[in-house]
Amino acid sequence: MTSDATPRPASAVVVRDRTSADLPALAEVLAAQQPASGYPHRWPLPFPVEEFVVRPDEERAWVAEIDGAVVGHVSVTAVPDDRFGAIWSAGAGRPVHELSCVSVLFVGPEAQGRGVGGALLDVAVAHAHTRGRTPVLDVDDRDGVAHAVYLHRGWRVVGEARFDWQREGAPPARLLVLP
Repeated sequence: MTSDATPRPASAVVVRDRTSADLPALAEVLAAQQPASGYPHRWPLPFPVEEFVVRPDEERAWVAEIDGAVVGHVSVTAVPDDRFGAIWSAGAGRPVHELSCVSVLFVGPEAQGRGVGGALLDVAVAHAHTRGRTPVLDVDDRDGVAHAVYLHRGWRVVGEARFDWQREGAPPARLLVLP
């Protein structure tokens, strides 16, 4: 006989391809995590949340589930051949078309600290590597948890840039490459 105080075994994190049916749950997860993370920076968004999650230049996207509930998201997008792409390209020592951008990575508050973000990041990085590409990303969280996690996992800061989505007066975002 077990009591309510008996710890339950941790449920496994399952990462799978995102489907259109996941979008309502992802909108809820994004909204739930936003107050603590500040991501996305503009909140409420000036357009439907689904347009933030699903990007026009997206190559592939995944969700994380715990016990069948969607708790996180990540995608990989093409890197634009623009001033940001040029910084990443120089930092990676590779042409823009040989880069893949890890994008729209978020985890719901109830799942944080359970390896969800790491599992999503690992899948996105593996996807880039299987395509022969170098993963890149941007982070506006200069001194926060996300930035520290990326550096701990071997990502390198290769530059800084200001994006139109950043808050007025915010410092430039950091552009990172995973060598």
